[in-house]
Amino acid sequence: MRVVLIGGTSNVGKSTAARVLAERLGFDLVSTDQLGRHPGRPWTDPGREVPAHVVEHYQSLTGQQLVNALLDHYDRMWPRIEELITGRSAAGLVLEGSGVWPASVVQLSTPYTAVWLSADDDVLAARMQKASRYDELPDESRQLVDKFLARSLGYQTRMLTLVEQLALNHLDVTAPRSPEHIADELLQLPPNCRPSGGDNSQGL
Repeated sequence: MRVVLIGGTSNVGKSTAARVLAERLGFDLVSTDQLGRHPGRPWTDPGREVPAHVVEHYQSLTGQQLVNALLDHYDRMWPRIEELITGRSAAGLVLEGSGVWPASVVQLSTPYTAVWLSADDDVLAARMQKASRYDELPDESRQLVDKFLARSLGYQTRMLTLVEQLALNHLDVTAPRSPEHIADELLQLPPNCRPSGGDNSQGL
């Protein structure tokens, strides 16, 4: 199998696991964030301001509206993602990102193996609060982080529903372990089922 796809919500550990896996397999590594950026994390490094359009995005939409906007963005991106997968399959590709959406992935004609990572809500909240230095932020900035967390958890809920319905690979990474350990687990996962057609009878 020359294409490995790793999906999941923000801060679940996709990028780190994908990097380790790509190094082991000798495959190219790409993130869906590189193909088209949606308003991302509403926090930044100390001394820098969050862009005004990002602030407006999170302030003006509810949690569910933020999830819908994100999924619409990935739906528009999918032709570019599919083109990348097709073009890089011969060389070997590990593609990670929230743009790896289950309902789109199962339509691929290129052979692949995919897995979606998840973690408990409390774990994701703690990671985002640590990354954003939540305790040091003013109330207005905390509200933006809260909206981002709501979007991330809403995304994960919808993602897991589809992963279960489509009988796709899922790995819960709530319990702390090293990226190398997670890569070991990814390599041991069973092959995906492809309900929409095509043979995916091989593992990694």
